[in-house]
Amino acid sequence: MRVALVRELGGPEVLVPAEMPDPVPGPGEVVIDVSQVDTLFVETQIRSGAFSDHFPVRPPYVPGGGIAGTVSTVGEGVDAGWAGRRVIASVGFTGGYAEQAATAADHLVPVPDGLGLREAAALTHDGVTAAALMEATAPGPGERVLILGASGGMGTLLVQLAHAAGAHVVAVARGDRKTALVRELGADDVIDGADTGWNRRVRPWKRRAARRTWCSTGSAAPWARPPSP
Repeated sequence: MRVALVRELGGPEVLVPAEMPDPVPGPGEVVIDVSQVDTLFVETQIRSGAFSDHFPVRPPYVPGGGIAGTVSTVGEGVDAGWAGRRVIASVGFTGGYAEQAATAADHLVPVPDGLGLREAAALTHDGVTAAALMEATAPGPGERVLILGASGGMGTLLVQLAHAAGAHVVAVARGDRKTALVRELGADDVIDGADTGWNRRVRPWKRRAARRTWCSTGSAAPWARPPSP
């Protein structure tokens, strides 16, 4: 099978096509014909050499931790009904940039009819985290939610979920296109992060009962911490 191989740490130019043996499912595993890959920003940073203390990835390797596709083969002990089903799955830190990938059957999530594999792949990582945040914080009517990085993969999900829950959504995004997007997705108030002093505009919302503050960009800014009850 063909793969995209990271031959050395660096920019996109270090990705090269290569041939590798087709995967064979072990007990409790399946093989997926990969259609789409969920590419996260952090994966591009790992490829460039960042976070080596936290992610045990060394070149050469095949990147890609989340995939969408169709189950082609099932291993011993796996329900044969998975064969032919459209799924998303986590394959760990590596192995997704390939025509096929093997993973544990208990990592599979079926893709419902009517949802494209491209859209499903985009939910492989951010969808799980967004759902966990909603479950942990349970925003609802009468509450304000401040979302930083609202136009990213995680942010756009949080805007929609918080809006659907009835919360008042305050979204921070950068530029006309991105602020228009988050407004279209349901944000009640939008702040342009490209404006000088945008963080000063956020502080009043934080003081005025912004009961949830979600930062989808990984910022550790102390003012972005949720206010005390």
